[in-house]
Amino acid sequence: MEPKNIKKEYTNGEVTIVWQSGKCTHSGNCVRNNPEVFKPKEQPWISPENSTSEKIIETVKKCPSGALTYYLNKK
Repeated sequence: MEPKNIKKEYTNGEVTIVWQSGKCTHSGNCVRNNPEVFKPKEQPWISPENSTSEKIIETVKKCPSGALTYYLNKK
């Protein structure tokens, strides 16, 4: 995978956020909709343990570029 197309996963145990850097258009929707989770100036910049799974899913669905997706973890 090219350095400009990084794929990373972040989980809170219930839901896993998948981020693909090559698709990201930096619209800022994620940061505005869920600043507790999406903090671009921090490392790691996604902290799903800071929010509910429902709010994470709602936020990811608002990503216009498709850089953010999610999947539910099996129990």
